[in-house]
Amino acid sequence: MTASEKILVVGPSWVGDMVMAQSLYRLLKARDSSAAIDVLAPGWSLPLLERMPEVSGGIELPLGHGELGLGKRRRLGRALRGRYDRAIILPRSLKSALVPWFARAPVRTGFRGEMRYGLINDARPFDPKKLNQTVRRFVALGLETGEAALPEPPEPALDIDEAARARLIVRLSLAAEGPVVALMPGAEYGPAKQWPPAHFAGLAGRLGREGAQVWVLGSSKEAPLGREIEEKSGSRRVRNLCGETTLVEAVDLLSAASVAVSNDSGLMHVAAAVGTHTVAIYGSSTPDFTPPLTGKATVHYRRLSCSPCFERECPLGHLDCLKGIDVEQVFAGVKARLA
Repeated sequence: MTASEKILVVGPSWVGDMVMAQSLYRLLKARDSSAAIDVLAPGWSLPLLERMPEVSGGIELPLGHGELGLGKRRRLGRALRGRYDRAIILPRSLKSALVPWFARAPVRTGFRGEMRYGLINDARPFDPKKLNQTVRRFVALGLETGEAALPEPPEPALDIDEAARARLIVRLSLAAEGPVVALMPGAEYGPAKQWPPAHFAGLAGRLGREGAQVWVLGSSKEAPLGREIEEKSGSRRVRNLCGETTLVEAVDLLSAASVAVSNDSGLMHVAAAVGTHTVAIYGSSTPDFTPPLTGKATVHYRRLSCSPCFERECPLGHLDCLKGIDVEQVFAGVKARLA
């Protein structure tokens, strides 16, 4: 890696993966503090990238999820010609390597696969046993060619805007007294990653009766789910905020929470990255692959014979991996963190 290297990173398309990718950016900056790192990413993620001090700038990829958009990729790549010394392509798809190729980045690093020969000229072998976590796969692409030892991935650490957080708390009329527990009941991937709403509602009610403020966070898609949890909790200290905040506003609110309880989701990784103690609940996925990247985490995972299946819906129809995680068990752990 040369001094003042200009690097283009083709980022992932999921919130959690985008947060975990900060480990790569931190590694690159630790090795060359003068490196300039730009990230090519979906438009929704640009405000999140602004909370990563290692990133010089975000470049919007104006395409929908899964869209090839060859013409758009060609135009964008040509507009970026001459700007970068190196490109690192995190997704393993063919289309993700097109913009760096059109941009004629001299070195284009990525994993072998999906017929990307030529598009990638620094093809790295993909060993799923060695690279057994998403974050390790990202960090591995930041190593020098031939470097064998994989370093411990740096933990993501998102910047917080405390002034914006204070204004947001006033705008949302959030109570100022008592500890805050954030609940994130959604999971974009599907219901096989979601602890049952009744369990979240039971937990919210117990916490509210113990004097905690409970903020239910998520996107507008999760608003009905948040409303169900709020109503069934039986506590006036539970607030459904799903759909009332942007992603970066959720970043700031999570930094105000003492504990966050979440499915394996993007907001789980956000909570970990702002330093909040994160209680992570796993069903169809596994903490072996996408753990919360923090030393302040409690993980609930049953390790059933059918787990992990990585399916969107339970293929056996029982969802025992999640239903069997007891509300009282989770409550006791959260309460201990509030003491």
